[in-house]
Amino acid sequence: MSRDARWKSLLELLVERGRLDVEEAAAELAVSAATIRRDFDQLAEQQMLVRTRGGAVVHGVSYELPLRYKTARHASEKERIAKAVAALVAPGEAVGLTGGTTTTEVARALAVRGDLATGSPALTVVTNALNIANELAVRPQFKIVVTGGVARPQSYELIGPLADGVLGQITLDMAVLGVVAFDVAHGAAANDEAEAAINRLLCERAGRVVVAADSSKLGRRAFARICAADAVDTLVTDTAAGADTVRRFTEAGIEVVTV
Repeated sequence: MSRDARWKSLLELLVERGRLDVEEAAAELAVSAATIRRDFDQLAEQQMLVRTRGGAVVHGVSYELPLRYKTARHASEKERIAKAVAALVAPGEAVGLTGGTTTTEVARALAVRGDLATGSPALTVVTNALNIANELAVRPQFKIVVTGGVARPQSYELIGPLADGVLGQITLDMAVLGVVAFDVAHGAAANDEAEAAINRLLCERAGRVVVAADSSKLGRRAFARICAADAVDTLVTDTAAGADTVRRFTEAGIEVVTV
């Protein structure tokens, strides 16, 4: 197992359990205790966990796993969701993409669509996510618009009032939201209030709003609301979503696509 793979696994275990002992982690990952101690020490230096006697705990009360370590979570579901979301986009449209692992997969699915290989532009993509802009900028047939703002290291998203000037001057055909949580009563939400504010602006500028979220995000609440459920037109999720959960969203007037 590579160091990056170990670190990703360690951080995911920490998020899940809140605390890890060296011996416990070594057994889980089938590596030596000395290796885990070094990993804990190096991750602590990066302020991604807090070292304790014999182990580690998550960094802070509102700990959030950085985007680069979230990629493997529900990977196959996210790829299926991304293809389904990309299929909802028509050539020539203007699409807003928020940051996140699922929306990054949406960007990749759009990039390989054969009917979007040519055009002037074939697609206009507006995003506040630096990694998405970086991946799509090499596609000359895509027009890429990046909002202003200050980069948020956890999600590669630009946040803050500098984005308002750009978003206030554009109109989108569709906004695709990556969310931490989506619930009928509490709406779509993120962990960070500044991130949620930019995502909300993208929604307000769009003719239709699509939430791209694997089933683990449904029926949950998070700190900062992006928008109410009735602002969402379509939810694209995976087939592990429970029948009752799907029914609640459908009864709220949201089209649910399961893949």
